[in-house]
Amino acid sequence: MSPPAINLENPSELLNQLLDATIQRKASDLHLSANHAPHFRQQGLLAAAEDWPVFDSETMAGLATTLAELTLAKNPPHIGALDGALSAHEGTRFRFNVYRRSGAFSIALRRLEDRIRSLPELGLPSDLYSLADYSHGLVLIAGPTGSGKSTTLATLIDRINQTRACHVITIEDPIEYLHTSQKALVDQREVGHDTRNFNEALVASLRQDPDVILVGEIRDLDTIRTAITAAETGHLVFATIHSGDCIGSIDRLVSVFHSDEQPGIRRQLAMILRAVVSQRLIIADGNKSTPEQTEIESENAKAAKTKLVLASETMKVTSPVSNLIAQGKDTHIYSIMETGRADGMYTLDECLAQLLREGKISDRTAKGLSKNPDVMLSRASRMRPSRFVVADPR
Repeated sequence: MSPPAINLENPSELLNQLLDATIQRKASDLHLSANHAPHFRQQGLLAAAEDWPVFDSETMAGLATTLAELTLAKNPPHIGALDGALSAHEGTRFRFNVYRRSGAFSIALRRLEDRIRSLPELGLPSDLYSLADYSHGLVLIAGPTGSGKSTTLATLIDRINQTRACHVITIEDPIEYLHTSQKALVDQREVGHDTRNFNEALVASLRQDPDVILVGEIRDLDTIRTAITAAETGHLVFATIHSGDCIGSIDRLVSVFHSDEQPGIRRQLAMILRAVVSQRLIIADGNKSTPEQTEIESENAKAAKTKLVLASETMKVTSPVSNLIAQGKDTHIYSIMETGRADGMYTLDECLAQLLREGKISDRTAKGLSKNPDVMLSRASRMRPSRFVVADPR
């Protein structure tokens, strides 16, 4: 697969050729560094492209400047890194990060999903569509970087867009999924392009008559405080948070505040928090092939034959859970989640047991992620057919 004649003197043309090559190779990622040829990630493996030339620091500076011009910064970073997103001429979206390495620029580009998937396709139970029906409150999607949080949020916003006549404002860094207004009016704002930061956009959104607000990430005190205020004042707020599990997400929010404020923040969260979904992607290393609708299989991964499954847990804020949050007794919430199926709750161990039962993950993987491996293994042996694989109700 030889590229067309390459003009290293024209960064814009070169960037388009690189994006086209990523699409043609069905690669999930493209890495560019000075004194190296482009590296494409295919079938989960990263390798240099032998049919591309080595890029020098001047070529990398031109590419970095071209990408920076797509952001509010307009110039590549002197120190640190710069995030953004763009669309190739075929409509495929890419997320990029420009950073410095040993005085020269490096660039990482991730090819994004071509379409918004349903919850069952993502490996989540379809009853989580009910999260899109709340009139107000705070819904958190938790997990580590690269766990598919933005993908889950895009699916929920898509459900709202198709079913509710309302105004949706999203604040993202960068915008990964483009929503065309359908039944809802959807306005998407990108940090670094349409606004300087999350909190500035969130404060402004309260004057823009929103019904639903999506905040790409809440991690600093001001943004968390404003998100809580927005949820208190009659808005439905979706946000992502870096946390290992549902209960840890509560601690993560509360710990940002000064100790004198924490009791009051807990009382506020007890009133406005509606649900927390925690998720992580794990390699499907079981002894059976995974059904289509339970795989997290992007177009890139599908082409590369890389199979991942989603391990998740859900906490709904019922009256007992609300009381425990207000009292600071978070550790007691887990027992409610274990017995809360009727309220739409389930634990990570229950999800792992199901994935193990269906042969999607190995014993070693399941036990390594489980809070209580012995109980999880016993549950797997008694498990009924999966509650995580159900027909999409749309």
